[in-house]
Amino acid sequence: QVQLVESGGGLVQAGGSLRLSCAASGRTFNSYAMGWFRQAPGKEREFAAAVDWSGDSTYYADSVKDRFTISRDYYKITIYLQMNSLKPEDTAVYYCAAVRRAEAEALSYNVDYWGKGTLVTVSS
Repeated sequence: QVQLVESGGGLVQAGGSLRLSCAASGRTFNSYAMGWFRQAPGKEREFAAAVDWSGDSTYYADSVKDRFTISRDYYKITIYLQMNSLKPEDTAVYYCAAVRRAEAEALSYNVDYWGKGTLVTVSS
């Protein structure tokens, strides 16, 4: 069964850091672009970051660029989102996602698999 399982969410003060992880079931995911979306309270889900199948190419939303870093571990079939300089407006449920395409940008407009999400709360 295809699964994406997130971990690492929690409560952090503004200016702090958190690292999210997403473990995928099945080596098929090593061929797919993977990444993160987020949904703040009362808002629509939005794209945050993606990494291509190889881990060499990344793509970010302007709102997180230069603060968040996405990476992947091929052997663990896991992706990570290192979030630095967190702001209260980063508070959201963060969802892991994957698309049956190799390039990172593809995830920003199409998603084939979703995780259940992990909550990140940034206090001011």
